[in-house]
Amino acid sequence: MIHKKMPIYTKTKEFLHGGDYSPDQWLDMPEVITEDFRLMQLSGCQTFSVSIFGWSALEPTEGNYQFEWLDSIINGLEQIGAYVILSTPSGARPAWLSKKYPEVLRVGANRQRNLHGKRHNHCFTSPFYRQKTKKINHLLAERYGERDHILGWHVSNEYSGDCHCDLCQDAFRLWLQKKYQHDLDRLNKAWWTPFWSHTFSDWSEIESPAPHGEDSIHAHNLDWKRFVTDQTIDFYKNEIKPLRNITPHLPVTTNFMGDYPHMGPFTGLDYNKFAEHVDIVSWDAYPAWHNNWQSTADLASDVAFVHDLYRSIKNGQPFLILENTPSLVNWHQVNKPKRPGMHLLSALQSIAHGSDSVLYFQWRKSRGSFEKFHGAVVDHFQKGADQTRVFQEITKLSETMKKITPVKGREKPAKVAIIYDWENQWAIDDAAGLKMDKKEYIKTCQSIYKSFWKKGISVDIISLSKDISQYNIVIAPMLYMIKASYQEKIDCFVKNGGSFVSTYWSGIVDENDLCFLDGFPGPLKDILGIWVEEIDSLYDGEENRVIFSNQIAPLKESYRAFDYCEVIHLTTAQVLAVYESDYYQAKPAVTMNEHGKGKAYYIASRNEQSFQDDFFHYLMREHDITPPLKGIIPEVVSVQQRGEHLFVMNFNEDKSNLTLEEDSFIDCISGNKVKRKIELEPYEVIVLEKRI
Repeated sequence: MIHKKMPIYTKTKEFLHGGDYSPDQWLDMPEVITEDFRLMQLSGCQTFSVSIFGWSALEPTEGNYQFEWLDSIINGLEQIGAYVILSTPSGARPAWLSKKYPEVLRVGANRQRNLHGKRHNHCFTSPFYRQKTKKINHLLAERYGERDHILGWHVSNEYSGDCHCDLCQDAFRLWLQKKYQHDLDRLNKAWWTPFWSHTFSDWSEIESPAPHGEDSIHAHNLDWKRFVTDQTIDFYKNEIKPLRNITPHLPVTTNFMGDYPHMGPFTGLDYNKFAEHVDIVSWDAYPAWHNNWQSTADLASDVAFVHDLYRSIKNGQPFLILENTPSLVNWHQVNKPKRPGMHLLSALQSIAHGSDSVLYFQWRKSRGSFEKFHGAVVDHFQKGADQTRVFQEITKLSETMKKITPVKGREKPAKVAIIYDWENQWAIDDAAGLKMDKKEYIKTCQSIYKSFWKKGISVDIISLSKDISQYNIVIAPMLYMIKASYQEKIDCFVKNGGSFVSTYWSGIVDENDLCFLDGFPGPLKDILGIWVEEIDSLYDGEENRVIFSNQIAPLKESYRAFDYCEVIHLTTAQVLAVYESDYYQAKPAVTMNEHGKGKAYYIASRNEQSFQDDFFHYLMREHDITPPLKGIIPEVVSVQQRGEHLFVMNFNEDKSNLTLEEDSFIDCISGNKVKRKIELEPYEVIVLEKRI
């Protein structure tokens, strides 16, 4: 295992730059591979993930292993000084395997077995598939594990999806029996099965949720999602056994994902749990830059949230961007190329938030099939591939990354944490209530995050399963699900001097999605000093206002409230703001409760962004949390500190002007001393280092 204080991949001091390389598609055109090696050196790219989908080339028929082509590729990469992240090929299996062992093919929720094709179309429970993947991984580790230029393992690819075959049904029942201690009554009570007469009298009656579009047993759905995460991790652990045994010196990772096109984390698996089993967190970043539904700065803030989430789930350890595109993708609804300058900006944004790599899908465009129009470093040109705009921007990025090498391996300490929890997400999404299409848990977390992002304040995005004692401010938006351990942890945090903030729709259910019977916000009532009577869901276009009677700098007199307004009552809390209108006029809308040495705040309504900005700026002042760069800085310019370096990034289609309070900085990219007044071009980024 790699210690979290060590730089990732210590065989090289440089940031990893390169990407997915699929030479198995070009084995009958060796001149293409020769040209690739030349272009790699020319571009400055030096790290390549190899053989991600190469199983059919490695084992064209069962037991007939062909490693010679991979030997040649790895030899060639070593000769040009490049590094290899060696991939295991389970993400897409050969046709012979599907034909001979049909149980490896995934079964859908409709109980129909899939045909061979696509990728990620395999059963995680299948003994045959586990056997076959373990075997080929064993051979790869034995053959290549001691090569000097092998940096580590890229295990499978973008784990996702579920299988509903008989093997998985049996595994699910065993999982449930273990969780509920072989007590079916315990399960029936936890799932509240008397509702709609769903009580089970035998374990064999339980199956995975059917695709009805509506399922009455929310705890059933929740446990199925938990099982899918656990079963996926178990499959992954089977894959890495030979890698751990034969190459314990090499780190392992697998690429997590985002949710697109509206930027958020992938919600199909609980990555907080998965992160415990990887040495390095990595993810595939494909934001829809230049879209028509939000500004570049707004999208940049959402992307930053996901970067910080994946940095935080491994205790602040630097992460990897294992995939991104140097230009465009081919699977968004509208596939727009990055404008000139955007790739360098977005790449350095990922580094500013903790990445130690910028790796691409893909190095060279495929000639055929689904991804032939997906962006790549090398386009479909037989000649002149190094003259394209994209290739030139990649070369420039290589040069820029070398200039900021001291940043690699540095962490990003934070005094603020926002709670985001995958299980909470699943439960909120499944709940029948509120505004069905506008619950927006992730967007609520991101809107709060944006208030700190605008100020350049480092934020950890964590689950409440993590330690929170080191933070000054902990914010838990829409903490719908309160697990048994949460109340004591929050209570201790506030009593010891922390500021805890919660919002509407918190403390509603326990970990089985059963409503608390002593009122909301459940176990948080005493900490927050309030209780909730009801929640009003507002139609689109309907609004209220939140009024502050006593001026608290920098809070204004009033703010717009929309979507949700809770009717709350005080027990020990103090009123900071009230509602302006409706039947809950003059009732509390924002409260503060002194609890031990700290304070617990409750925000009862969904409010406009300016409220978030001002309220959390107020809390920053309370805890003396200040921006890393002093001066007049537009909100579209993001300033992020990593180590001793400040990344100043203009997420604007126009020039931005800054005025700094001091002139003791050097721009690491240009090498020039930075004046107090700075004009940044559209998408320009500078990296500042203080010189005395």
